[in-house]
Amino acid sequence: MASSSPDAPCSCDCFVSVPPASAIPAVIFAKNSDRPRDEVQEVVFVPAGTHAPGSRLQCTYIEVEQVSKTHAVILSRPSWLWGAEMGANEHGVCIGNEAVWTKEPLREGEALLGMDLLRPFHGTLRAAHGTTDC
Repeated sequence: MASSSPDAPCSCDCFVSVPPASAIPAVIFAKNSDRPRDEVQEVVFVPAGTHAPGSRLQCTYIEVEQVSKTHAVILSRPSWLWGAEMGANEHGVCIGNEAVWTKEPLREGEALLGMDLLRPFHGTLRAAHGTTDC
């Protein structure tokens, strides 16, 4: 993201290191953010849950259908929104939000934010064999 202000955020990147490239026998996930430097980031734990058919999920601006089962997650998120910047779930799946620039025109009305998409998707992913509960 190009900016003329020295205080404006200018990057949003994720990386992962896996053995044997890691100095320790573990997967390392890291993310930096293009969020404003004075924006509060909360670290939150969301427990696993089961949800009744027809349940709704309130996101930042709109409501969507809730899946029947979600996994426990720990997330880092800006305090003002429902979604997340990054996180890890109980199965060891890590995910991070990335800025995506488009030339598509904006539509009128409220919608899901990119960080809103990260949170429910992450809560349904399983590490084993790339399977999901979606």
